[in-house]
Amino acid sequence: MSDAFTNSKEIQKAFIEYDRQAILNNVIVGCIIGIVLSPSGLLLDYYVYRPDFAFFLKLRLLCSLLISVFWAIVITPFGRKHPREFGVLLAFIPAFFISWMIYATNGVDSPYYAGLNLVLLVVGLVLHWTFLESLIVVSVVTVMYVSACILHGETSSIGLLDNLYFLVLTGIIVVTGSYFHSKARFREFALRYELDKNKKELEETNQKLVELDRLKGRFFANISHELRTPLTLLLLPLEALMQRFDHLPDDGTREMLGTMHANGMRLLKLINDLLDLIRLESGRMEVKSEPLVVEDFIKGLTSAVRQVAEDKRIKWETHVDPQLAAILTDRDKVEKIVLNLLFNALKFTPVDGRVELRAEKQGGDFVLIVSDSGVGIARKSLPFIFDRFWQADSSSKRKFQGVGIGLALVKELVEMMQGSVVVESEEGKGTTFTVRLPYQKAELPAKRETTAPSSAENGAAASEEWLANLYRRAELFPAVAARRGAVAPVQLGHRPTVLVAEDEPDMRRFLKAELDKDYDVLEAADGVQALEKALHFSPDIILLDMMMPEMDGLEVCRELRKRETTMNIPVILLTARADEETKFNALEIGANDFLAKPFSSTELQARIKNLIESHHFQRKLSKQNVALTSAIEQIKETESQLVQSEKLASLGRLSAGIIHEINNPLNFTLTGLFALRNKSKQLAPEQRREYKEILDDVEEGIKRVRDIVFDLRTFTHPGAGAGELVEVPDATQAALRFLSGEWKGEIQIEQNIPPGQVVWANRNKLIHVLVNLLQNSIDALAEKKFADGEKPTIWIEGRTQGDRSLIVVRDNGAGIDPKFLGKIFDPFFTTKEVGKGMGLGLSICYRIVHGYGGRISAKSEHGKNCEFTVDFATKDETTGELEINHGKSIRL
Repeated sequence: MSDAFTNSKEIQKAFIEYDRQAILNNVIVGCIIGIVLSPSGLLLDYYVYRPDFAFFLKLRLLCSLLISVFWAIVITPFGRKHPREFGVLLAFIPAFFISWMIYATNGVDSPYYAGLNLVLLVVGLVLHWTFLESLIVVSVVTVMYVSACILHGETSSIGLLDNLYFLVLTGIIVVTGSYFHSKARFREFALRYELDKNKKELEETNQKLVELDRLKGRFFANISHELRTPLTLLLLPLEALMQRFDHLPDDGTREMLGTMHANGMRLLKLINDLLDLIRLESGRMEVKSEPLVVEDFIKGLTSAVRQVAEDKRIKWETHVDPQLAAILTDRDKVEKIVLNLLFNALKFTPVDGRVELRAEKQGGDFVLIVSDSGVGIARKSLPFIFDRFWQADSSSKRKFQGVGIGLALVKELVEMMQGSVVVESEEGKGTTFTVRLPYQKAELPAKRETTAPSSAENGAAASEEWLANLYRRAELFPAVAARRGAVAPVQLGHRPTVLVAEDEPDMRRFLKAELDKDYDVLEAADGVQALEKALHFSPDIILLDMMMPEMDGLEVCRELRKRETTMNIPVILLTARADEETKFNALEIGANDFLAKPFSSTELQARIKNLIESHHFQRKLSKQNVALTSAIEQIKETESQLVQSEKLASLGRLSAGIIHEINNPLNFTLTGLFALRNKSKQLAPEQRREYKEILDDVEEGIKRVRDIVFDLRTFTHPGAGAGELVEVPDATQAALRFLSGEWKGEIQIEQNIPPGQVVWANRNKLIHVLVNLLQNSIDALAEKKFADGEKPTIWIEGRTQGDRSLIVVRDNGAGIDPKFLGKIFDPFFTTKEVGKGMGLGLSICYRIVHGYGGRISAKSEHGKNCEFTVDFATKDETTGELEINHGKSIRL
């Protein structure tokens, strides 16, 4: 029990009232025990303390008298209000007189010490005080005993301690027991109180449910009677119109009248079944036994359901036991039972299935067996199939219609006729219903001679006969419209296209007839067909029923909005539910409009027209936007190409003017290097090697400057140059030596290049590419702040894949922002600050690599790493074209 529950003020207040009476009863019992047991100690007084017998007799009688007075006070109105306070005082009366007797006898050695233990036991076992009250009583009794012993004098400390030990131990047991007993009593009361409260609430709720059920039954009975009257008045003129148009060539009118009549009969059958349930529940339905020729009865039912079976191409079989001739039973109820079972079997049996009806005599039972080869019933659903309004599939995607009345009516009718009905089923294999009714043999009914009635009787009888015939035809009418196969294909023309997705055939035909005048109408019988046809035909508008098999309207709409080709097609949802939640869900998933059934045909036409016109306008606007966007992109691309051409032309003019001036000082420097090499002979032998290495590095740098000038000229005047097989390890080492001053001691270089790996390129140009890539990595590493334990590292890997040779340069530097990754190979594009780069390095690499039939690509994780992959052929595969700017090419 939770603390919140036990601490409830309501329960605590109720417990105080309950406990007051219980405590009062306990106090009265304690008084009786005190009055009775106090004089009973006279025998002990006589044998142990005979000289004091008279004195002790007076004390005991006085104690009983005081307890009697106390009892009289407790049962007064004032005492009844405060039994707990008086109850604590009750224990002090016998304890006081026992302590007096201890004082008057031997003090510590007095045997009357045991009487105090009895008082404590009465407190613990009879009075049931709380922890605090028991503690007070035990404390006071202990003080009384110690005081009596001390006042007596000549007290032995050992004896006193010994007696106190047992007295205090008894007190501890009493106090502990009182604590747990008090708590247990409260918990028990709280549980009982809550149980009584729930029971009372349950009884009140049950009474309300009974009353509500009675009101519901009365309401359904009244509303059903009220519905039958206008429905009958609708069916009568409909049948008259059907007879009138039966000979006219207006197929559309005849079909519309047939649809109205069929659905009116379905509604009348539903109302009749509902009325039968109400009559059964109220006990107003009686069993009327009459002779029934079983074979004729079965033939009549066969003719009623044969059309439905033929529509679904279901094989229909009947078998009648020859022993059954005529029986005594209620024909109407048996007919309702069999028809409901047959229509249920036909509804759940697929095309080319089988339905069988057998009538047999088994012992003393008349047995009806309806079996089918349909979808079957899940084992977990079998206990519920005879429950009212229960359906195995109550979702919006269910394939089979119904309200869950038929089988419930079957069970109640069978039980009313003292019979039983059972079902056996296996999913995917079929279902068998077996009805057992008492068998009563009857004589074949004789033909009756009728007398001619009067004209007034003729009119009344004709009207009553027509009404009874109408109700019987409604009973024979299937509760669910037959599924008539796949929808017919439509040849689309130049008119707007409407897709109608509706699983109810009559509603689908009605919508098609209404829209066929102005639109090309596509039909879909379920959600899957609707989605497939929407994707295939891209209609101008889609009408979706909310509840359909396979996929409901909401799911179809959701899928349409996910697809690019259908996301803008207008959708109107049709449903019989018109609550706000349904409307909100429909609009939330992207439906353009919502129509609740029944709806106006004029309103539907207007909404379709408006949505189609809006859709066409959006299409035109979208096409114009696409064309405008394309034109803007072309203008931007042309502008970019013009700017690029101007940049290249300017660079060409600049390079043409300075290349000659740069080459002259380079040649002078190379001549000076030659003279410096000759001076090496004058140095000591141990200094010559270092001297030579310095001159080699200077010469390499000068050549590198010359190569850069050459590459600049190459960039402005493209030309791939002669190709050759270049060893990758050698070119890599040359590039690393050139940049050794920047990476040695600062950056860790890890190489994994297989010996003998070659590429088809130019050695100097390949070194140029590697130097640019390595320099790019060194710059990226310089921009990043590394955490403890992480070292700036460049990985250089090489591998061969078939006839391609790959070189990968990767670093753990700052990486490249994803928004710049697609522009890094563009000429003059750079993210560096002004004065730290021209944006030509990677562009030159791109032109060099593609000039030898290779490819270069980059991938990066911003802030973590960057990787460039250079892909060369291992033989000459150049085509004479150089690709630049991501797929655009210029002729060399």
